[in-house]
Order: sequence, then structure tokens, then C-alpha cells
Amino acid sequence: MKLKSLTALAVAGVLAVGSLTACTPGGSTEQETISEFPESWDEEITVDVFASLANYMGMQEGWFAKLVKDKFNMKLNIIAPNVAGGGDTLYNTRVAAGDLGDLILTDKGEKLTELIDGGLVQDVAPFYPAMENLNKFDLAVQHVSEEKDGMYGLPTQVSSILPSEPSEGLDPTFGPFLRWDLYKQLGYPEVGTLEDLIPVLADMQAAQPTADNGEPVYALSLFKDWDGNMMVMAKQFACFYGFDELGFVLAKADGSEYESIIDSDSHYVRSLRFYYEANQLGLIDPDSTTQNYDTLYSKFQNGQVLFSWWPWLGQAAYNTEANIAAGKGFMMAPLEDQQIFSYGAEAYGATQTWSIGSKAEDPERVAAFIDWLYSPEGAYSGANQTSGATGPEGLTWEIGADGQPALTEIGQQVFLEGDADVPAEWGGGKYVAGSSALNTTTVLPADVDTQTGFPYSYKFWPSYQNLIENPVMDDWSAKMGGATSTMDYLKTNDQLLVGAGAGYVAPSDDSQIETLRSQVKEIIVQYSWQLVFAENDAQFEALLAEMQEKANGLGYEQVLEVDMANAKEQNDARIAVVAEFE
Repeated sequence: MKLKSLTALAVAGVLAVGSLTACTPGGSTEQETISEFPESWDEEITVDVFASLANYMGMQEGWFAKLVKDKFNMKLNIIAPNVAGGGDTLYNTRVAAGDLGDLILTDKGEKLTELIDGGLVQDVAPFYPAMENLNKFDLAVQHVSEEKDGMYGLPTQVSSILPSEPSEGLDPTFGPFLRWDLYKQLGYPEVGTLEDLIPVLADMQAAQPTADNGEPVYALSLFKDWDGNMMVMAKQFACFYGFDELGFVLAKADGSEYESIIDSDSHYVRSLRFYYEANQLGLIDPDSTTQNYDTLYSKFQNGQVLFSWWPWLGQAAYNTEANIAAGKGFMMAPLEDQQIFSYGAEAYGATQTWSIGSKAEDPERVAAFIDWLYSPEGAYSGANQTSGATGPEGLTWEIGADGQPALTEIGQQVFLEGDADVPAEWGGGKYVAGSSALNTTTVLPADVDTQTGFPYSYKFWPSYQNLIENPVMDDWSAKMGGATSTMDYLKTNDQLLVGAGAGYVAPSDDSQIETLRSQVKEIIVQYSWQLVFAENDAQFEALLAEMQEKANGLGYEQVLEVDMANAKEQNDARIAVVAEFE
């Protein structure tokens, strides 16, 4: 199937769906197919949104709340497992109660299957003919619905970019980003490999031991919020070498290597050793075991942390206009042997999907809201901040006199200084606090808005590139051989490894593997944190051996066998999708 056939397939898919009616799981009432949504709704409703990636729990506030209220007469009540202790506890509790939410964002693999089988989500097919924005990505929609008796999940991060191309834009998801001003002060020391970062970070911390707010500065500061099969912070360095996780496996983007995370020579254990060595030198924030992501972000804003694994943390928090003007900011300092993992554009959408709960009070209105998220207005306004969300036209950006998109004064304050006050007519409050709390993206920001001729992300706009010319960027570019962006440098120096966007989701664990995994991952996470803060080499080695022994005793090898097979199946899917579209 080649790209030139996608439009025809999309039309055929929509026509096929157009004749359907559906029975809501758990009920006997048939939903008639509709061809268009109402222009307005008289009655206000509150929609419970189970958002598996959200880092905020409660009612959506600010400008995004007002936008949704004005368009749909709808309020969003965000239910966030990340905030409620992490893991699957909140998910399992609500599933057991028979009501996960009215609007659900979860993975399209095991959980979606479980929700369909349990009657907790309803068939969206009757609303699909009216979903004009989503219809443009019908191939991805149909792919999610394969082998399912209905349309229960709708894809996120859809894109028209080839799956073998990076999805991230000007910056990768991962990379060694550090305080470039302090790195420059040290004379730009070469960093041959991961462990060579430690003395560099030690010298940087010694050069600035205290932040402007009087608080101590640490090279590294960690958090636990996102731990799952492993300690998430110990996975990040593996991504600097082309690996990403699948269960208990680290799989290289090109399918050339697969690692068991608890093997002594794995990149995961290498990362734990790195943190241990750094902590021995006093480089790790002692609050790391208790703080959450929000606290960590604030520390980055205040200049209390010197290293970031992601541009969307260090740069987003610290590279304000004031700091940049003072010559301070986060930039990538490459490791000589790095191969940065990049997520390829998802031909079939990412692993997360939207679903409508079977008990939703007004499923038609929820469907209309979902469809809006795929519109240009929704793509600008509803994307998560880490992906370079631009915000709504008229508030953060506008079409300039030259016909090209450009940031407004408020937009410049938000994206160059870190935040801004929002006018009352847009909902008031602070911009960042009022952004979408859903923490997902429907249309890839690197995709082009056909109305402007430019990508949805402001980072690609010529007007923005002119704005960010500054002493930090100029110095970095000069040191990086004239590179215009992080991605430009990585591509030019062959230091990028793209995992093709196949939208692969591992099959559901059977009950035995699910039980074993739950036991094993608890041990791995627990011991990983203990290893980071081990008192000496002997204790580190003892704890590592104990972790390996306990994990294996609880059935680690059985789960690993499943994950390894899935990782190789994922690589097969990547090979197939590249061949299909190229």
C-alpha cells in the first residue's frame, strides 16, 4: 500500500462506516448513525476524563477550559493515575466499579481490549461519519479497529510524515542537555561516553553550587512518578544509545540488539551505576526519592538542576528570554559515542487511543470534542506542552503582515520567558496552568497545517527562528559546526537512530504473566532506587545480586521471554511499515 492510495482508502473507510448502527456495550439501545454534529449545545455537562498520561488531577482550568466550554458547553474533570500514586491502582479500581470515565485515554493494546471485553467503552462508529477532521486520518483509525467488532479506539499522534522520519521536529525526545553556560565556562570539555559526564557535571556543580534563589544546585535531580516496569530515570541513558523499552527488554531502534534490563552489562544497570557514582560525589538531589515531576520542574526553572535528559524539561523550564539574554541556558552537549533514539512518525498513530465510556451522558458531544482535537484549532490548542504546542490563534500566535504565522506578544512571553498572564476574555490566569491537562497530542506538531502552509509547531516557523537568535544558540551553533538545531546536528553527524513508527502495541499478558510481572517490577523499581543511593561499592554489588536473584525467583525469566518475543515482533512491524510506505 503506497501513500498515493491513502486518500482513496480514507474515503472508502468513511463510506463503509456510514451505514453502521451500534449497540452500546452494557445497554440495549441502538445509536443511530449521524452525519453532522450540532453547532451548539444548550445544557452544560461535566465529562470525567480518564487521562493515563496527565500530570494534573481535577477540573480543567484557564484558557483551554474556556475554549472547550465555549465550543461544547462542557467542563473537563481530569482523572490522572500519575497523580493518584502512579501504576494501575486507580485504573483497576475504576474498572472494577464498571466506570472508567466518559472520555478515556489509554493504550490501544491490553487495556483497550480489556475495556471492550468488559463493556466499559462504546462503539464510536455511529459518530464517525460526522467526524470530518478525524476522517482525514482514516488509515490510522481503521488500523486501531482491526480485529475488533466495532470502532472503540481512536488514534493519537497521527501524521502524514513517513514512518522512517523523526517525529519530534527540531529536538529529539531524548539527549544530554546541560547548562551550556557552565559547560562553556569549563572550556567545552569533550565527553567521550556516558561515564565521562560525571567529572564534567561535578565541575559544573562546583562552579555554581547555589542558585539565584539561595537553594543548593545539584547536577542531577530525579523523581518517581512515572516508574512502571522499571525505574524510568534509569532508562533514559539507554535512549542515548538507540534503545527504548518494551516490558523488561531494551530494544535497539534498528533491531540489532536486545537486552534484559537486569543483566549486569545492560544499559539499565549501567545507568544505575552512573547514578550511584554521581551520588557518591554529591551530585544527586537528596529530594529525588520524594519529589514529584512538578517540584522537579520548578527546580529547573529556578536554576537548581544542571542536567536534563529531555529538551522539553531543561530548555522549556530554564531557557527564558531573561536567562538567554544573560547567556544562560540548556543545550545538548553530545557524547562522542551517542546514537540518540528517535520515535519515527506514527503511520497508524501512537500507542495511546481515545475511547468513549459506555456510561457517558452525552456520547455524541464527547465524539464532537474528540473530532475537534484533530482540527487545526484543536491541533494548535490541545497538544501537550512537551511536544511544542503552539496554543490558540489570536492568543499566542497570529498571521503576520507577510502572511506567515508569528507569535504574539503573549506567545513570546510564554515560549521565550516561560509563562504569561492570559487576558480575561480568554479565561484569565496563567497560560501554562491553563493549558490542556490531557497531556497528549492528536496531530503531530511537525505536520503541516494546510491553512498556513507551515507546521503546527511554532518552533519550525521562520519568525520564531529569527526570535531565538541569541548568544547561547549562536555559541552552541558555532561549537557544533554551524548546526541550526539539535536534530540538524544529530543527522549531520550520524548520531540519530529512528525507530520506525509502526504503532506497535504488545499483546495483552495472560493472567499468569500479568501476576508475575506485577511482582517482579515492584522488586526491580524498589532495588533500583536503593542501588542509586547505595553507601559503597560492596553494597551496590550486593543489592544488584539480590535484585537479580529475587526477580528471577519471582518469575522474571518467564516474563522476559514474552517481552523478548514482543520486542522482535515490534521490529518486524517496523520493517513492514517502512516497506509499506516507502
